[in-house]
Amino acid sequence: MKTIAKITLAAAIALASTAGAFAQEFTNGTVKKVDEKAKKVTLIHEELKSLEMPAMTMVFQVADEAFLEKLKVGAKVQFVAERVNGKLTVTQVK
Repeated sequence: MKTIAKITLAAAIALASTAGAFAQEFTNGTVKKVDEKAKKVTLIHEELKSLEMPAMTMVFQVADEAFLEKLKVGAKVQFVAERVNGKLTVTQVK
């Protein structure tokens, strides 16, 4: 019984580690529009594998207003997008 519990725990840890790695995956995109009042950015992006979303143009909320300073129309960026409270949100930018 202890062996099964250990295997189950190891599998759960491996799965959690894998999920965490996907959550931090950066995606390439181009800034199309920045809406500072609404704290949103429109990005033309490649496939978002972690969200199972094909390449497209869409609007994201930003997790941190400071990201808006980095996001200029036409700029090529790498970003992480996640669902935060049910809304697609840019959580990291470089």
